[in-house]
Amino acid sequence: MIASVSGVVAAVSPDGAVIEVGGVGLAVQCAPGTLANLRPGAPARLATSLVVREDSLTLYGFADDDEKQLFELLQTASGVGPRLAQAVLAVLTPDAVRAAIAGGDTATLTRVPGIGKKGAERLVLELRDKIGPVAVGSDGAAGVLPGAWHDQVRQALIGLGWSAAQADQAVAAVAETVDGVTPPVPVLLKHAIRLLGKTR
Repeated sequence: MIASVSGVVAAVSPDGAVIEVGGVGLAVQCAPGTLANLRPGAPARLATSLVVREDSLTLYGFADDDEKQLFELLQTASGVGPRLAQAVLAVLTPDAVRAAIAGGDTATLTRVPGIGKKGAERLVLELRDKIGPVAVGSDGAAGVLPGAWHDQVRQALIGLGWSAAQADQAVAAVAETVDGVTPPVPVLLKHAIRLLGKTR
């Protein structure tokens, strides 16, 4: 098991990064929030989880061990694979996931693409006793990343090679399209990349 990787960021893409460790470039799948803090040429440490399949070995990377542990716990639920578990962490903070499962808040869980009402109910049923302590915010609740998508998308765009001014312009354009419930960060990032692609 590869528990973590430390090295220099060789490249960053919309869904992952390459970390050079001892002359070997390791491809690591990461959520936008993790990618936002990675810069090509800069050192980085990621907690990692290796998912082994018959036809592939996929390394998933996380900003800290807490996210990694929750990623692995989510996969113990029926019907949850690594991609869905990563999608959960792309949309919700670890504390928000724990609070939703502990409190039976299926509405919050269904904000994740790929999780319907029955899937959310199954997560609550199967993981409620395993989820551990729940951190509660000053407002009495733990929720979706509070407005953090602006910075996450901006930093991810800069990491992908666009200038800060271009990133700001794209984020502003995407923000104008958001009405009501905010889409998941990966969706917002793809929208921003499409907009920037048209201006190149």
